[in-house]
Amino acid sequence: MSAVPTPARAEATPEGESLVVNLGGAWRITQSLPAWPKVLGDSRPRAIRLCMDGVERWDSSLVRFVYEVQGWCRAADAACDTTALPETVRRLVEQLALAQEKRVPSDHAQNFLASVGLTATDLWRQIRDFADFVGECTLSAIGLMKRPGRFRWRDCFSEMQQCGAMAVPIVSLSSFLIGLTLAYTGAIILRQFGGDIWVADIVGLSTFREMGAVMTGVVIAGRTGAAFAAQIGNMKTGEEIDALETLGIPPVDFLVMPRLLALTLMTPLLTMYANCLGILGGMIVSASVLEIPPSAYWIETQTIIDLSDISVSLIKSVVFGMLVAVAGCLRGLQAERSAAGVGRAATSAVVTSILLMIVADAIFAVLFNVLGI
Repeated sequence: MSAVPTPARAEATPEGESLVVNLGGAWRITQSLPAWPKVLGDSRPRAIRLCMDGVERWDSSLVRFVYEVQGWCRAADAACDTTALPETVRRLVEQLALAQEKRVPSDHAQNFLASVGLTATDLWRQIRDFADFVGECTLSAIGLMKRPGRFRWRDCFSEMQQCGAMAVPIVSLSSFLIGLTLAYTGAIILRQFGGDIWVADIVGLSTFREMGAVMTGVVIAGRTGAAFAAQIGNMKTGEEIDALETLGIPPVDFLVMPRLLALTLMTPLLTMYANCLGILGGMIVSASVLEIPPSAYWIETQTIIDLSDISVSLIKSVVFGMLVAVAGCLRGLQAERSAAGVGRAATSAVVTSILLMIVADAIFAVLFNVLGI
């Protein structure tokens, strides 16, 4: 017959202004356990020292008890000495404290200045993390250029297919409809002044200078950026990234650079394709609504679009592709080790990518205006 386990116990022994709590017996969550208020009693020590030399077995119930003792010490401004506890118990208590802190709702009663300060601190931390990650990618790119044999071209080609060829249908639909919308909107105004042919100017300039690159970037952010974050986040949850670091393989070289190069190369191609479909959509509306021949529409488009407009579209698309790849990979590496954490990382990747693209587009608008492009 198996021996009956000794009931869990917690014995408090005063030592001056301190209180020594000796834990013993078998701590099982399915059995009756000592309650910390009863163990403490009426004493209010300045320090508490925990020992568990007499513990036969333990589970999460002991971790919960130690966490409760630490919470009381923080509230009573008393010292809590856990050095006598095993390292495993201390680590589990720290993880429990961290999980409880994340579940605590934000204090909406704090004043406005405190909220602004906390928001600014969090924003600065995110900017610093983004800058550090960009620096790591830059150093990795320089190192791979020196040793191109270390680059994983097979992974890069696979990602180019996923973020390029597989994205053609959704980019085609969105770009074609954007061209239709721009043409219909322009036709409402221009028809009143007899300037129907200028619809080609509106659609061409709007598509090449703004809508083509921006809409392609938004589609890529929602499709590919979220996929990057989810893939890398799942690898982090499965401890695959930890295995790479243990083997001395930098995750940036192995995971980030193939995705960054693939998206940087494919986004300009998708943008040029989107520009052509946008012009096609405007041409169809002009031919069906405004009765403008396709040849006349095409000639007017050629007169308004020059090499500078094409260069603007290409420059924006390259930068947008890099921003989406960097944001997606960064959020994936920052993901928590849980399914919910992976989902939050994918959502954050999309939001971050779109926000960065809007900021970059505004900077480009000012810069191109200053340069006269």
